[in-house]
Amino acid sequence: MRSKHVMKIMVGFYILLFFGYLFGPIIVMAITAFNPPNYPQAYPIEGFTLDWFVKLWNDRAMMDGLLNSIIIGLCVVAISVPVGLAAAIMMTQIYHRARGLFYLVTISPLLTPGVIIGISTVIFWKDVMSVTDVTKAIFYKGIILAVLGQASFISAYVLLIFMARLTRFDRAQEEAALDLGASHPQVFWHILLPFLKPAIVSAIVIAFLSSFENYNTTTFAILADKTLVTVLAGQARQGTTPALSALAVVIISFSLCGAIIYEVLKRREQRLADAARERAKIAEQAEVGGTPELATSSA
Repeated sequence: MRSKHVMKIMVGFYILLFFGYLFGPIIVMAITAFNPPNYPQAYPIEGFTLDWFVKLWNDRAMMDGLLNSIIIGLCVVAISVPVGLAAAIMMTQIYHRARGLFYLVTISPLLTPGVIIGISTVIFWKDVMSVTDVTKAIFYKGIILAVLGQASFISAYVLLIFMARLTRFDRAQEEAALDLGASHPQVFWHILLPFLKPAIVSAIVIAFLSSFENYNTTTFAILADKTLVTVLAGQARQGTTPALSALAVVIISFSLCGAIIYEVLKRREQRLADAARERAKIAEQAEVGGTPELATSSA
């Protein structure tokens, strides 16, 4: 056996081991979600059932936690994306010697443990409520505190996403638009935002997922309320059931469907853009007197 064949076998074994390590737990979990035993069991398979999905739907604590997680995630997106965008734009506008200090201040929440952020959020807003006329019944709630605590560091993630996109932005486009009479709001809406569209979509997805799966900050800031991760943590300490596997199957299914839909739409847009460029190229060649075949086909 030649060394090249040995290398191919080793690489194939490594790839198989990698994908087995990556997808093996997911496959086992999917099997336990449809297996009848009360304890998560992948083998032997004793039948096929959907009872665990029904029990998951009837688990009010789980459903309330899921609803709270979605609400918190959407609120975090509504706060962190504009804040991160404003910070990224500010980073490109301020004097270059001050950028280091500004960057350190805005990124520092990423270096702070989530437990510290959660505890400090509760203490800070409790003290704020004690020295203001705003009643705790209106503001001092677990969901609101969780949103504020999560947004304080998720905004830094969003900032990094926008900064990576803005490094490729040509400021000459803004200057040209301003010279042609456009106002600053018009430049922002018609030039900068379309350029940042991919970064905005990425920031929304990252912010929502970071909020949805966050535990360290949420478990301290949520107070008496519950989110999906805190409910799961409580139930896991008491012993897992196949209902948790059913929840994982549902989440993974939604994630796969979203990824597939996004990829289909992206490829469709790419095909339309390629077709538009091809038509424009043919029309341009026909205008400048291209080959007779192109001119005839264009006509």
